[in-house]
Amino acid sequence: MSKRNRREFLALLGAPALGVAGTAAARAATALHAGIVPDLILVNANVLTIDAALPRAQGFAVKNGRFVAIGRSEDMRALAGRDTEVIDAAGMTVTPGFIDAHCHPGLQDELYDVNCDLPGIAQIQAALRKRAAETAPGHWVRGFKFDDTKLKDGRPLSRQDLDAAVPDHPVAVVHRGGHTAWYNSKAFEIAGIKRDTPDPTDGRFFRDANGDLQGQVAENARTRLDQAGPQERFSAEQQRERSRAAMVYASKLLTAVGLTSVHDAMADTDKIRAYQDTYAGGELLHRATVMPYGMDGLGSIAGGPSPYKSLRSAGVYSGLGNEHVRIGAVKFVADGSASERTMRMSTPYVGRPKDYGILTMDQKQIHEAVEEAHRHGWQVGIHANGDVTIDLVLNAYERVAKLWPRPDQRHRIEHCTLVNPSLIQRIKASGSIPTPFWTYVYYHGEKWKNYGEDKLRWMFAHKSFLDAGIRVPGASDYTPGPFDPLMALQSMVTRTDYAGRSWGPEQKISVEQALQVATINGAYASYEENAKGSITAGKLADFVVLEQDPHAVDPFTLKDIKVMRTVVGGRTVHTRMG
Repeated sequence: MSKRNRREFLALLGAPALGVAGTAAARAATALHAGIVPDLILVNANVLTIDAALPRAQGFAVKNGRFVAIGRSEDMRALAGRDTEVIDAAGMTVTPGFIDAHCHPGLQDELYDVNCDLPGIAQIQAALRKRAAETAPGHWVRGFKFDDTKLKDGRPLSRQDLDAAVPDHPVAVVHRGGHTAWYNSKAFEIAGIKRDTPDPTDGRFFRDANGDLQGQVAENARTRLDQAGPQERFSAEQQRERSRAAMVYASKLLTAVGLTSVHDAMADTDKIRAYQDTYAGGELLHRATVMPYGMDGLGSIAGGPSPYKSLRSAGVYSGLGNEHVRIGAVKFVADGSASERTMRMSTPYVGRPKDYGILTMDQKQIHEAVEEAHRHGWQVGIHANGDVTIDLVLNAYERVAKLWPRPDQRHRIEHCTLVNPSLIQRIKASGSIPTPFWTYVYYHGEKWKNYGEDKLRWMFAHKSFLDAGIRVPGASDYTPGPFDPLMALQSMVTRTDYAGRSWGPEQKISVEQALQVATINGAYASYEENAKGSITAGKLADFVVLEQDPHAVDPFTLKDIKVMRTVVGGRTVHTRMG
């Protein structure tokens, strides 16, 4: 290899000749001397690199989908060739692409079920009634994205409400949180569930003041209902096309708000195939770390056999794939929901002195799942919201680290909502990665009264994690929470909701910290901090152009900053700019 070719090769990989060592001008000069002609340069910008070696710059150059130089605008212009694309940012702010470390994009219900994100019961009834008129007799009518606390009626949705709208079809209206759903009488009838049917250990049939079925069903108690009666069937090709269409739709929405990478935190076989299909077809705009779910038959949350077991049996483990789609952690679910008030805690919910939440896995099951995955080379991610559940998960992570140690163990605690100083110390010591919700304080504010101020001091504890030296990422859990990362910045920085109510202000973090949570820390959660998460020579050229600098606006308006351009690997995938 000639000296020039070797220099160019090192430059493209971001090696020291073009890496963080030296000045920006020196890096640009190295690129020029190496004969690199960028595919793209960006100039006249306020670049927030999230790289401590060069925190701010005016521009950068991109070659073959990676950053090759960062520095002054005039140095970047000097690199441009005849065919180089030039983006003049006109003084706007540029950050690394945002990373959502726990999201559920591309669900088919987005396109095919009844959208129940509506303000009142009457509107929900009308939407369900319309779908029932188009549905074969006896088949299910399914709604999604319902939020019980945002109804204007001042009372909960009930079984009787659903009966009045759709008496002859089974109906399921799934909460946007994904852990509870509301059913009509027909659904209970075909499932054989009656007034005196006992609750399973990992779920609950809610009852009204008279002891009758209220309609709401939580956690794995839903499985018996969701599998009852005739189910809509599709051919393999129809199912494949539905999954592909849902992923194409989701990818456009994600990149429009500046998300360039997403950790898909419970993918089934159809979802995994949809990623491959959309990537092969050039329709996948974002990058995905795919987390196959590890449990069989989770009802409407993610029904069917576990793809993880098939992958594991084939010898696959975390990390397989490429820079666009790769296999991440296996996902398990050990307790309930924060937004639906079913997570398992050591103290009860406000106003519900006997309700501590629901466990969906016990300690033995968690130990067995973690051991099996860990010993087969998998990163593990376990949904654990409540402090009781987090303790059980840490017990398992600490056990495998002692019995079967491996370097740089980064098992994940998905959501990790309610913590305390002891749990935080154990998370740090075990190298575990918490993925707390980052839009929840803002979006779900009306729910936090169910927990009380004492708990909110230790919920979504971004500051406490950062103070402990834990590289905490951000996570929306969409559909449970909105996936807009600018809303997330506002939520983390202000700790106030949409109505201006403050929740756990002790956990406020700075804009600079929030940007790290949204970028490099998200990359760290999937072992990709050397490939993405900062604007650094050699890393993937994923970046976002923002109309305003998040540091320079009223923090209560962070969510209103417009995403002007989203670029993935040097390719513009969304733009408002000319």
